[in-house]
Amino acid sequence: MQLKPLLLCGTLVPLQAAFAAPISGSIPSTEPTLSVATPVADVTITGQVRDEKGEALPGVTVVIKGTTIGASTDAQGNFSLRVPEANANGTLLVSYVGYQAQEVPLSGRTTLNVALKPDAQALNEVVVVGYGTQKRSDVTGSVVSVPQDRLERLPVSNIAQALQGAVAGVQITAPSSVPGSQPNINIRGVRSITANTNPYVILDGVPFPGNFNDISPSDIASIEILKDASATAIYGTRGSNGVILVTTKRGKNGKAQIRYNGYAGIDKMNNTLRPMNGAEYAAKYRAFTIQRNINQDPVPNFGERANYDAGRETDWIDLISQNGYIQDHNVAVSGGTNDVKYYVSGDYFKQRGILQGYQFRRVSLRSNLDANLTPWLRIGTSAFYANSNDDGGRVDLALAQAASPYGTPFNPDGTYNIFPQFPELLYVNPLLGLTTDRTSRVNQLTGTGYAEVTPTFVKGLTYRLNASYSYRPYKSTSYVGRAANNLIGAAQILNDERHNYTIENILTYNKDIGKQHFDLTALYSAQENTYFTATTNGSNFINDEIGYNGIGSGGGIPTISSYDERRSLLSQMGRLNYSYDSRYLFTVTARRDGSSVFGANTDKYATFPSVALGWNVANEAFLKSVSAVNLLKLRASYGITGNEGINPYQTITGQSSLQYTYNGVSATGLRANRIGNSSLKWEQTGSLNLAVDFSVLDNRIGGTVEYYKAKTEDLLLNRNLPIVTGYGSILDNIGEVENRGIEVTLNTVNVKAGDFTWSTSANYTRNRNEVLALNGTDDIGNRRFIGKPLNAIYDYRLVGVWQVGEDPTGLDPGARPGDLKFADLDGNGVINSLDREYLGTQLPKYTGGITNTFEYKGLSLRVFFQTAQGILRNNPLLNRADFAGRINQPAAIGYWTVENPSNDRPSLVYTNPRGYGYPKDASYTRLKDITLSYTFGQSLLDRAKLGAVTAYVSGRNLYTWTDWLGWDPEQTYNAGTDTNNNNFPNVATYVFGLNLTLR
Repeated sequence: MQLKPLLLCGTLVPLQAAFAAPISGSIPSTEPTLSVATPVADVTITGQVRDEKGEALPGVTVVIKGTTIGASTDAQGNFSLRVPEANANGTLLVSYVGYQAQEVPLSGRTTLNVALKPDAQALNEVVVVGYGTQKRSDVTGSVVSVPQDRLERLPVSNIAQALQGAVAGVQITAPSSVPGSQPNINIRGVRSITANTNPYVILDGVPFPGNFNDISPSDIASIEILKDASATAIYGTRGSNGVILVTTKRGKNGKAQIRYNGYAGIDKMNNTLRPMNGAEYAAKYRAFTIQRNINQDPVPNFGERANYDAGRETDWIDLISQNGYIQDHNVAVSGGTNDVKYYVSGDYFKQRGILQGYQFRRVSLRSNLDANLTPWLRIGTSAFYANSNDDGGRVDLALAQAASPYGTPFNPDGTYNIFPQFPELLYVNPLLGLTTDRTSRVNQLTGTGYAEVTPTFVKGLTYRLNASYSYRPYKSTSYVGRAANNLIGAAQILNDERHNYTIENILTYNKDIGKQHFDLTALYSAQENTYFTATTNGSNFINDEIGYNGIGSGGGIPTISSYDERRSLLSQMGRLNYSYDSRYLFTVTARRDGSSVFGANTDKYATFPSVALGWNVANEAFLKSVSAVNLLKLRASYGITGNEGINPYQTITGQSSLQYTYNGVSATGLRANRIGNSSLKWEQTGSLNLAVDFSVLDNRIGGTVEYYKAKTEDLLLNRNLPIVTGYGSILDNIGEVENRGIEVTLNTVNVKAGDFTWSTSANYTRNRNEVLALNGTDDIGNRRFIGKPLNAIYDYRLVGVWQVGEDPTGLDPGARPGDLKFADLDGNGVINSLDREYLGTQLPKYTGGITNTFEYKGLSLRVFFQTAQGILRNNPLLNRADFAGRINQPAAIGYWTVENPSNDRPSLVYTNPRGYGYPKDASYTRLKDITLSYTFGQSLLDRAKLGAVTAYVSGRNLYTWTDWLGWDPEQTYNAGTDTNNNNFPNVATYVFGLNLTLR
């Protein structure tokens, strides 16, 4: 406080001096004397507050610590305050909701800039739920927010790849590493056999018909995953497999911010399954000739002999490989005023695979606009366009694995040698696919608009209209000519397009009455999806110059096929969220859906209700005094969700055309090819969820433990019919399956000392899948067994290999030394199909992930491990059938000989007559990614006139611990000569990235 001068007897005296002067009897002189004290000058402190990405933060509180002197930042994040000189060396306290408060010593500075870091705990206070948002403390359903560190600084083309192993209850598997391939996502187990099991994706509040490849990860602000019925029932028939809510970034108040997020790096083969070299290959063939008792030529084919004699070898894996790279560049401009906000971005992604011909490219544009037209009307749009392609002919990994090291890949003129080990005609040159003229391109155009009315005469009432349209055309063309071993040429053109319309009317009402809070939501919506596809095939071309562009010029008659479908959904929904004093929580939801796919003999409508209760125990008076407990909440919910489960027109009998001869004249007719079932109805899942959320020790330890049990009834399965009906089966509601499990999420701050922090985030999921009912009995042909999980492995029990001196004739007639030995499970003294048993499932017993993050000032190191255990899968690489003497094989796969009597690998002449699948443990633990980043200090950025800069290096898929013998335990590989180009090694990626914000 500054003391003002005091006028005493006509003399201006400082107040301190007036009180300090002694009182005497002398009378002061009447001569006027003017004595002026110099007042203490004020100092003006100015600056700007930004977030960690360099965006201005309006409304930030800036206060001199220990005083009431303060100010708030404006729309551009600027502040200015006058400070007495005595406080010029004080401390500035900067605070903002959702961010960690900062104390900044002034140290005599009059201009400074502050960068606030997000407060992970505070950011969780508000989460996106279906058709709105809620305070985290008031959520009663199972809603999990994806950790922010999984949404940035990772080299992925698809955000689902970054979520793998990061969220409890969400199993994401990558069946292939082909650039642009889509991972599979299951939330809380597989709930259907025939119907779609993928979760429902909502993008910016409306259904999204595309896939995650269309969305640039840099444009994503948050992802929430709804797992239990209380959270998903509001989506009715679409929510039975869980719901993923994706929210993209939008503009904020402040001047325009220009951001660049980009990275570039290399791809490397993570695990090279090395084929046998020349010596090993020749030794294998010698063993084969001895076991087969044939002439002992050194190599199987005379086309290999010249290279064998000259000692020339070809490394086919190296020949089909190339240097892979990956890059992504995203530029975004955002900003706005109180009335208009905008976010505009463009993204370019390119990945060249480590095998020749494989590539994926995406170009996307996004525009998000929000405008307050009046105090009661707000409108906005979200529009984006994405173009992606994976054009190009491709090499074949399976053929390269099988090719002889003595094969000849090129002709003398440099063209590809079609038959590298002639006269072997089945296994052709793995490079031939590069001669294929192939395109595969998809466009995704999506536009969403909304209008939000908040009438001033009813406080808390809001009406919102959402309208969305999506158009997705896809075109694929190919021509396979003579250079690729097609002597007449084959061309194909495929075109399809999808149109999706959505209109939603949403009414919300919020009301507080004392300690009670009411949140009401009502919905009326309509959706329509149409799909059309047409395919044209041509062949018998006189040369390879015409290709698919002249598909009608082939000598053969072009074949044309087409298909068209339409489906629509009409829905009504109501939801009540109630809380009392933020202690007692209650949610009830009901949704009614009507679907066009169902038949005339059943109600096209169904209602899906749910109810949930919550108790914030930590808010009770008896716990408020316990400072160690920051959060303790109990949750319970039960609800029913549905799954349409069928495509349009499956309820009616279908027909197909056929050619027949009548009176010697060829004619075209129709015949029934599928019997319809007009009584088909929804698959329905009843789901129970029990959970506890906790946080203790000043939020140093927190997490969630959940138990769930979901029973799906009326599964859609094919029921066998008597053949006299003219049909083999009919689709019917006859099955039941159950998923139950436990999920644990744990977040800890292990060390927090000064500027150093070590935190850990871990999750664990154990799911038990069980078939409860089928069509009266086990379905052995489709590997479905009552009381067992889906995706079962049903096979013989391997007990070893028949050795020399053992007599298999009684137990396994026809077997000889070197053949696989199986257990006689039924005890009838002979091995037959009755000796097969359930051995396990391809579904994991448990999955998990753990992230350790180390931070020191601007430096951050993040290490993430992911695991999936208890998986049993057939290994096709071990099944040589009758090709062992004709092809190469991985060097790590051994074989039985008299001199080397293996007890788990058969001889080279064993042809696997029982069709044994070679099931093996496919469990694994993977070092999924490591990211080291550095965020530059604000003082340096101020001198460079930059808003924010973060540089990082990141590695992905770095190492895998597994007993699996193959390219990768997670991915699907096909052995043989027609692998459809889906075989691809697992890829390790190393990138350097930069996130830059301009002022």
